[in-house]
Amino acid sequence: MGESTSATLDRVFAAVSDPTRREILLRLSRADERVTDVASNFSMSLNSVSKHVRVLESAGLVTRSVQGRNHVLSLNAVPMAEAAAWMEFYRGFWSDRLAALDRFVTGEAAEAASE
Repeated sequence: MGESTSATLDRVFAAVSDPTRREILLRLSRADERVTDVASNFSMSLNSVSKHVRVLESAGLVTRSVQGRNHVLSLNAVPMAEAAAWMEFYRGFWSDRLAALDRFVTGEAAEAASE
């Protein structure tokens, strides 16, 4: 894994570690929204929501376009796909290890039963 991939994963996992940011991503998965509309759904200041949005932008998970006075947010799921691929590699790794452990334990149990 390259250094840039590692840095991307670090930013993505840090970004999605917060429930507010996960909720923002969920909302944006349904439709693009103005920052003020996103903020209206949380019991925190617009400034606080903007800080969460900046973390998501830094991770590449959200893009912002300015349309007049409106700042419109869009979901960019590509970095999440990279994180999912990384996790999938380790899911396969652990599945293989657990299958080997199961074969070992089952084999020992069968040996003990035949004695």
